[in-house]
Amino acid sequence: MIKNCKLGKNVKIHYKNLVNLYGCEIGDNTMIGPFVEIQKGSKIGKNCKIESHTFICEGVTIGDHVFVGHGVVFINDKYPNVSGKYDLLRTTVKDRASIGSNATILPVEIGANSMVGAGSVVTKYVPEGKVVFGNPARIVKSRKYK
Repeated sequence: MIKNCKLGKNVKIHYKNLVNLYGCEIGDNTMIGPFVEIQKGSKIGKNCKIESHTFICEGVTIGDHVFVGHGVVFINDKYPNVSGKYDLLRTTVKDRASIGSNATILPVEIGANSMVGAGSVVTKYVPEGKVVFGNPARIVKSRKYK
């Protein structure tokens, strides 16, 4: 289902019947894989690649030239409960960041040119140009962006 979205030029959505996009913005030349959900109010920049089985919840902003691997989950509530009431917490992923498959991203900022290793759980700020991985994710080295 694609409903009430603002799509840029040349956005590629693979298997449109296998995605849920509603109330989001997607920039030019971005690719969205199958089994992806992007919720209302989320913004995806230009020239991004969002791989299959990824969940981008309300409150997430992703910059330009960002790679989001398979099965990445963004979270906008640190204290979920059965009532459905929560304080919307925001996540920002800056330009040219890369997020490996099966990472879980809590409400944080991920700096430009940084990289999150596959399977990591990001619980705090990732500085620009750093590589993090683990649970919780920790800085392991600096990244030189090409």
